[in-house]
Amino acid sequence: MGRVFVVELQGRVYKCRFCKTHLSLADDLVSRAFSCRRGKAYLFTTAVNITVGPQEERMMLSGLHTVADIFCCCCGQIVGWKYEAAHDKSQKYKEGKFVLERGRIVDGVDSELSPDARFGASDGEDA
Repeated sequence: MGRVFVVELQGRVYKCRFCKTHLSLADDLVSRAFSCRRGKAYLFTTAVNITVGPQEERMMLSGLHTVADIFCCCCGQIVGWKYEAAHDKSQKYKEGKFVLERGRIVDGVDSELSPDARFGASDGEDA
């Protein structure tokens, strides 16, 4: 396998839960109202540092779609899927977009906060 070049995103990022590689920007988040077999999922306009698997026809809750699983380019874990084609006209907006499974990503802002910061403690307070 060749050398892996990783894109470092600027701003609020979503990262691979397993290796912390940047996957997408919060600004590219389209919807949090998606779900998958393992729980919640988010729809994004773009994703980086991924490899795309083979296309397949898959019956989803919203109908039949042509999708391809997407994998983190660094650790190889599946992180979601890409919508290649939608067969229903009302679902065409999904084409070319990426779904990242919530259980397989972390929010770069939340994951880098210390436990004290999450619970509202300031530097001046005694723990």
